[in-house]
Amino acid sequence: MQGALKDWNPWWAEKSVPPEKKGIERASILKELLKLIEAKEIVVLTGVRRSGKSTLLHQMISKLIEGRVSPKNIIYFNFDEPVAPGEGNPADFVYNSFLELNNPQGRKYVFFDEIQNIREWERWIKKSYDLYGKDVKFILTGSNNSMLYDNLSRLLTGRILTKAIYPLSFEEFLIFNNVKIKDADMQKSEIKHFLIKYMGYGGFPEAVLEETDEIRKKRLEEYFNSIILRGIVQPNNIREVSKLMELARYLITNNACILSYNNISKAIGLNITSLKEYLRFLENAYLLFQLNFFSYSLKETIMVQKPRKIYNIDNGMRNAVGFRFSGDEGRLAENIVFIDLKRRGNEMYFWKEKGEVDFVIKHKDNSLTAINVSYTDRIGQREIDSLMEFKGSHKHAKTMITITKDIEKKDKGIEYIPLWKWLLQN
Repeated sequence: MQGALKDWNPWWAEKSVPPEKKGIERASILKELLKLIEAKEIVVLTGVRRSGKSTLLHQMISKLIEGRVSPKNIIYFNFDEPVAPGEGNPADFVYNSFLELNNPQGRKYVFFDEIQNIREWERWIKKSYDLYGKDVKFILTGSNNSMLYDNLSRLLTGRILTKAIYPLSFEEFLIFNNVKIKDADMQKSEIKHFLIKYMGYGGFPEAVLEETDEIRKKRLEEYFNSIILRGIVQPNNIREVSKLMELARYLITNNACILSYNNISKAIGLNITSLKEYLRFLENAYLLFQLNFFSYSLKETIMVQKPRKIYNIDNGMRNAVGFRFSGDEGRLAENIVFIDLKRRGNEMYFWKEKGEVDFVIKHKDNSLTAINVSYTDRIGQREIDSLMEFKGSHKHAKTMITITKDIEKKDKGIEYIPLWKWLLQN
């Protein structure tokens, strides 16, 4: 174990984090995470596999060392790798091995990656947190929403701070491509060029940095298989793996579409009970998301008969493993908007009566923002009528937005803004 710990923690000997471990800095997220380190609570980063959580941990470690924290007071371990201590909790074994090896003095920083792979990890963390208090700072990551939150909410209420990590935003994608924005309007052509690439490549950091489309596609296919097999099949002992794969590919292909449980059930050949369970697994692995119908009635919002819209975590993965159709550009744009709204922490729904509103944002003051994505330079009357219909039937609707390809104006209470510009506003 001591040899493995030294391999995982090269800064013990080298006094710094190797550049290949740090990757390209995601400055805005890193700044937020460094503030969380100062708090006493356990920090938990959640998100889909390969979204950059491990790299962010190493960037945090590097900043701690730059801030004069002793490298030997910092331990990193990834529990995707097997641990064979013989007896006891693997997390306990790793932590005690760290203490024996380094004998660190003062506050210790424990970075445990993919912690959900450890059985009853939450009990060990609770016991350690209560025992050590501020003397030990725990920073954890996990890529399964259910395994994390079911256990966290039960045992660690009031002791945790969570942060969802998504694949790269468009702004981060530009940074990864060495594009520096000084004047967005003057650089519009360059920005739109990279928006097209963002639609195709997605935002998984390592995939973005690949030099060829062929290798990028293979990498994204590998991510998809890993999420399904390691993130869903293995921990849940699923036997109908082919059905789960078929369902995932079907939903990824039909992203941004309104679908009902009955229609999906017939298309895949799964009963409703199994379908709902598999959808829950896919959501818990952060691969897919369901968007519910907006209603002031909670019962109507969640009822099984109501259709839902399905979105996926990343357009690059969708393009790699789903089927491509002509006219995909509009749905890819809508998926980008959905993920960016999720990244911003919005409570959102969709709405449909005569017309359809892609996204209804419910704010804390109960006001509503209605957003339609019309990735074209010719806005149809139907798009306008849908927003006006929604506003007319919802007194709390305050803001109407249409996200376009290149149109920018305000007309009849609707703000029109190009997708590239909207993505750079935060």
